[in-house]
Amino acid sequence: MLERGKVRWEEDGEGPPWDGRRRIFSGTKGFWILAALRAVQDGLFSLDTPVSETLVEWRSDPAKRRISVRELLNFTSGLDPAFFLHADGLYNRNARALFLPLLARPGQVFLYGPASLQVFHEFFRRRLLPRRETPTHFLETHVLYPMGLGRQRYLEDGSGNPLLATGFLLRTRQWAAIGEVLAHHGMPIVEPDVLEEALCGSAVNSAFGMGFWNNRAASFPGAREVDVETMLSRPWRSQDWRNACLWRGGPTDLVAAIGSHGQRLYVIPSRGLIVVRQGFSDAFSDGDFLRLLFRGSYEPHPVTAAGSDSPDPSER
Repeated sequence: MLERGKVRWEEDGEGPPWDGRRRIFSGTKGFWILAALRAVQDGLFSLDTPVSETLVEWRSDPAKRRISVRELLNFTSGLDPAFFLHADGLYNRNARALFLPLLARPGQVFLYGPASLQVFHEFFRRRLLPRRETPTHFLETHVLYPMGLGRQRYLEDGSGNPLLATGFLLRTRQWAAIGEVLAHHGMPIVEPDVLEEALCGSAVNSAFGMGFWNNRAASFPGAREVDVETMLSRPWRSQDWRNACLWRGGPTDLVAAIGSHGQRLYVIPSRGLIVVRQGFSDAFSDGDFLRLLFRGSYEPHPVTAAGSDSPDPSER
């Protein structure tokens, strides 16, 4: 746990020796989202740019041609999530993603999965061609290196396209680097107004904004505390994100990066607090964890924040 840049508390559970790096699973998404936002700030495109301006394959489709960058990054594009894109041995994930069917009209449903991000990667790749730059190089130059991080595990396919949804292996202090960016409202990677536009969520899931989860509904009379991983495990038609929050009664400026099996990064900018929790849990409740950590206030109490269980080697 960090408070205003200083370590307040750190604990490593018992277990077999390891080098400190763990899979952060969907925590990976946040780094690519910051790269997308930096590209927006630099004028390469806007969040409301129709991706069909660049993806000529979509221009003849009356629904797909309306999909914007914002809808891809908010997972409201309507595309089949296509979890098979996580698999090894694919020759070109991007090409497969481009020709996936729509399960809903753009902007109408939250569909969490790798497909929309792979479409975004292809869009981004083509936008960068005049600069003779790749999205990975842009990510490293404008996001990772300024955070003090280097090249990551990208899980590239046979065409060299990285998997944007998952893959990074990070130590707790390394993952906390993106927490520092969130705690400083995007600086020095993006301006605060650019980050704020990303974090506000969508009409169909206000608790999810472009790779990060928020607690803004916590103060609403009808706030519903949701265990994100449990909800995401349901078929998409039975997921309910109405008035969803992570911690009912908790601070509304709480932002989280959520990875499978209980990987968590929490940030409360108003307090300059960053909490990284790594381990391997089959069931994890953000609300229960945060209540235990803060015991009804914002004054933290020790709980195990760095688990010791060995990750399942079949997971990414």
